[in-house]
Amino acid sequence: MLTKVYGSAVFGVDSSTITIEVNVDKGIGYHLVGLPDNAIRESNYRIAAALQNNGFKIPGKKLILNMSPADMRKEGSAYDLTLAMGILVATGQIKETNALEDYIIMGELSLDGNLQPIRGALAIAVNAKKEGFKGFILPESNAKEAAIVEGINIFGVKNIKKVIDFIDNGIPLEKTIVDIEAEFNNQLENSEFDFADVKGQESIKRCMEVAAAGGHNVILVGPPGSGKTMLAKRLPSILPPMTLGEALETTKIYSVAGKTIKKGGIISARPFRSPHHTISDVTIYDVYFR
Repeated sequence: MLTKVYGSAVFGVDSSTITIEVNVDKGIGYHLVGLPDNAIRESNYRIAAALQNNGFKIPGKKLILNMSPADMRKEGSAYDLTLAMGILVATGQIKETNALEDYIIMGELSLDGNLQPIRGALAIAVNAKKEGFKGFILPESNAKEAAIVEGINIFGVKNIKKVIDFIDNGIPLEKTIVDIEAEFNNQLENSEFDFADVKGQESIKRCMEVAAAGGHNVILVGPPGSGKTMLAKRLPSILPPMTLGEALETTKIYSVAGKTIKKGGIISARPFRSPHHTISDVTIYDVYFR
């Protein structure tokens, strides 16, 4: 039996739909093709343990799993749930009461079947809406972030069992709804650092205010402990607030970098980065974009 399940690959701040084709044939073997990286190749161990701990299994048959388009490099562990659902449907362990073709399904599996957060949930949701998918099923910790996108149903789940019940028995999943305007305005009013915290330093504060008002660059020079970093951290608090479009673009970048997992929702505070002056190009990428 041939089954198709849909996931998504993130490239930069955009994403592209990936079709997972699962075919069951006579014989024994687990063959994963389509340029997967090591994290995806190891997924069969996570999937096998997660299914076993939830009353299912990878049967002793020949399974061919193709990640299409096959000439595009796929990375990360977010395809665990996609592959697992394809295996369950293709091997007849569950029936397809809800059409898999209507949903993007993504999530990293723990050995007990719980779902771990993924990167790029917002970018995936944007692309899923663009391509006409009905919904996006993903880990609960990413649901608030993905729900920023209007016009597509976002379903955050904790465990693979809930996804199985949804596909097999038609048990509805709880839809995640976010009031974007309220989230945006709430974060605008709760800045982590406030320029008013700086006492004294009137001349440099005046320079910072002029730079903020005119959109100029600033060079801060002084001995350690003179307040350079403190002032720089608080500069965003006197900058004009981001527009909703700027906030969405910033959130997409943070999402791909995995920086929105703990916060969730939209990022409306202007970002601040403080790399050391001796940092290398490679370290900048590893620290701020991985």
